Amino acid sequence: MDGTNLDIDILRTLVTAQRLGGFNRAAQRVGRSQSAVSQQIRRLEEQLGKPMFRKQGRGLVPTEAGDVILTYARRILDLNDEAVAAARGIAVGGTVRFGLQTDLTENWLPKALARAKNAHPEIQVEVSADRYAVLIDRLDRGQLDLALLFGRTRRSDGQRITALPMAWIGRRKPGLVLERGQPVPLALCSAPCYFREAAIDALNEAGVPWQIAFSSLSVHGVWAAVDAGLGITLRTATSVPRQLTTIKPRPRLPRLPKVDLFLHDGGREPSKAVSRFKETLLETLREHLQLAP
Repeated sequence: MDGTNLDIDILRTLVTAQRLGGFNRAAQRVGRSQSAVSQQIRRLEEQLGKPMFRKQGRGLVPTEAGDVILTYARRILDLNDEAVAAARGIAVGGTVRFGLQTDLTENWLPKALARAKNAHPEIQVEVSADRYAVLIDRLDRGQLDLALLFGRTRRSDGQRITALPMAWIGRRKPGLVLERGQPVPLALCSAPCYFREAAIDALNEAGVPWQIAFSSLSVHGVWAAVDAGLGITLRTATSVPRQLTTIKPRPRLPRLPKVDLFLHDGGREPSKAVSRFKETLLETLREHLQLAP
C-alpha cells in the first residue's frame, strides 16, 4: 500500500462529470469553473498514473481505469453521505407515513428507502402506493405525512420538484401495429386519472380516433395489458417497466407535454423524523432524475 488518499471532492466531481456527460455541466453543478474541474481530474490522474477519460467524437468517455475508479467512487460517496446523514440524524426516531403513485415504485424507491434506513435507522417508514385521489384523501385525513404525486395542483402544501416528460408506451417485441383508419387502442387507468385525461386530450387535439381497449384501477394492470398487446398507454418516460418501451411520436401519436411532480405535506408542521426523511428522499430523487440541487 502506498498510502495514497483519494480526495472526496474530486471523486464527487468525477462522478458528476460522468453522469452529466461533460466537465462543463459538472462545473456548473459543483459550483466551480471548468478549468478548476479539469485541474481536479488532472490531479487525480497524476495520483493514479493513468488517464480517467479519452476523447470519443466531440465528447469524453471513461478509460478502463476511469471505469474502475468511477465504480469505487460511487461506493465511497454513498458511504460518506450516509455517514454524514447518520451523524446528523442521531437520536431522531419516529414513524413516517409516506404515499406515492405506483409509477414511482418502479426504479428509485428501493434506493431511497435503503438510504433513509442507513442514514436514520431509528426512523420507521410506512409506504403506501396508490392512486392520486386515494393518497390525497389519506393525506388530508392525517393518515399520511408526505405524498409524492403527479399532476396539476392548486394546493398550497405542494412543493414542485420538477416536470417530467410524458410518453406513449407499448410493448417491446412484437410492437403493436397502429392501423391507419382504425382507432388507437388505449390501455389506461380508470377515471379520474391525470394520464388518462392527457392521452385522450392529446389524441382529440390531433384529430386521431381512439378507443379504450382496457381500463384498470391498477397501474400494474395497465402494464400487463400493454405487454399483452391490448393497446398502448401514456405515463412518464421515467417509469417504464423493462418489458415495455417508449414509442417515438408519429403522425398518429402526437407529441406530449410534461407533467409536474409535487411533494405534498398536508400543510402540517413536520416532525423531526418527517423532516429528516424528506431530506433524504429529495436528495435521492434529485440524483435519480439528475436535477440541480
